Amino acid sequence: MAPDLKAEVIIVTGAGRGIGVAAARALAGRGARVVVSARRQEDAQAVASSMAGGDVLAVGCDVSRCEDVARLVREAESHFGPPTVLVNNAGVVAPIGRLDTLDPEAFAAAIRTTLVGAAFAAQAVLPAMVKAGRGRIINLSSGAAHRPMEGWSAYCAAKAGLAMLTRSIALEYGEQGIKAFGFAPGVVDTGMQAEIRASGINPVSRLPRESLAPVDQPAEAIAFLCTAQSDGYAGQEIDIRTEVFRAAAGLPALPA
Repeated sequence: MAPDLKAEVIIVTGAGRGIGVAAARALAGRGARVVVSARRQEDAQAVASSMAGGDVLAVGCDVSRCEDVARLVREAESHFGPPTVLVNNAGVVAPIGRLDTLDPEAFAAAIRTTLVGAAFAAQAVLPAMVKAGRGRIINLSSGAAHRPMEGWSAYCAAKAGLAMLTRSIALEYGEQGIKAFGFAPGVVDTGMQAEIRASGINPVSRLPRESLAPVDQPAEAIAFLCTAQSDGYAGQEIDIRTEVFRAAAGLPALPA
């Protein structure tokens, strides 16, 4: 049975495409009040408008800007009440290339979006979560957080930092009822993967599209992480390909 999330107010960043869109739809479908956030207001609104029947708010937000993130949380609170779940999905894989070829400003911008933006969002939601004595922060992680990939120095560094941010939140706020999770969704058929294929720079770029996972599976896993049934995974980095986790989340077994 799908989890009932009617008690939750959930912010999903990077919800203009890919996993973010699928997660927003899955969460709204379970009754959650969902704040769809994307860099451009029109993208967020397009996603929200496609979710007929859901209790959804669209907010344009560049997560690399602290003031944008603060406004995102204020609008969520004004419309629905204090957020109880944050899904830090916003992130970029570019710039792709060997480190000495990368534009330094593009490198810094990638870190700011993928890592610093997640920290901004966590900082903004934590006060209300602590006051309520409960809350969940789900950071979209990656295998790149734990092993280097040629051409992905910015992405790997950002995701490695995000993994430590997850552990830091768990350490600092776990006793106050806040659950933090790092969730690696695997290699999923998204626009980011199209960028990676176009680069041709490492083995991931050469994976055939038909081998990529559909976005609905990580979306279902994110919905599971919004429930008390996932509490045993708090403070951990979770890989969607782990069979025990897949079974707990109600996902099909991986092909043999």
